[in-house]
Amino acid sequence: MQVELSVQDCFHQDLPIQPETWEIWFRQWLEILRPELDGEPLHPQENYELSLRLTDDREIQSFNQSYRDKNQPTDVLAFAALEVDCPQIDEFDAEPLYLGDIVISVETADRQAAPHNLETELAWLAAHGLLHLLGWDHPDDASLLRMLDQQQILLDVVGLEAKR
Repeated sequence: MQVELSVQDCFHQDLPIQPETWEIWFRQWLEILRPELDGEPLHPQENYELSLRLTDDREIQSFNQSYRDKNQPTDVLAFAALEVDCPQIDEFDAEPLYLGDIVISVETADRQAAPHNLETELAWLAAHGLLHLLGWDHPDDASLLRMLDQQQILLDVVGLEAKR
C-alpha cells in the first residue's frame, strides 16, 4: 500500500510527531482499514493521498465558521474528497486516490490531552479525521461508540493507548 501524505505544520512549535511518523501511521491505519467500495478496494493499486494540517485555534475557528457555520474552534475537521461524485476513469489508476484533508488544532488538542499526552491526542484526532475521510460518521451515540472503538484499534496498531 502506498500513502502520500502532505503534513503542513502551521503551528510553528516543536511537536512530538515528525512527518515521517505520520506517514507510517497513516499507511498502517489504511492497511488495517482496507478502504473498499462495493467489496473492491477504493483504488486498484491501493495508492492513496491525503493532507494533514496542524494549526492553531484561530485558523481552525475560521475553517469551522466558513464550512460548518460554527464560529468557535474545534479539535479536528475532515474534508473528504470522496463525498463528491466523480467519474472513475481507468487512466487514473496509476495516480493516488485523493482522500481529502484533515485539519487539527494543536492548541485544542493540548487542552484535551489529559489524562494521556499531546502525541496520543494528536494521533487520536488524526485517526478520527481519517475515519471521516473514509465515510465514517457519528450521527447518534451507537455510531459514535463504533467510531471511538475503531479509533482505539488504530491507536493500538501504532502502539499508543488513549484513555477515553
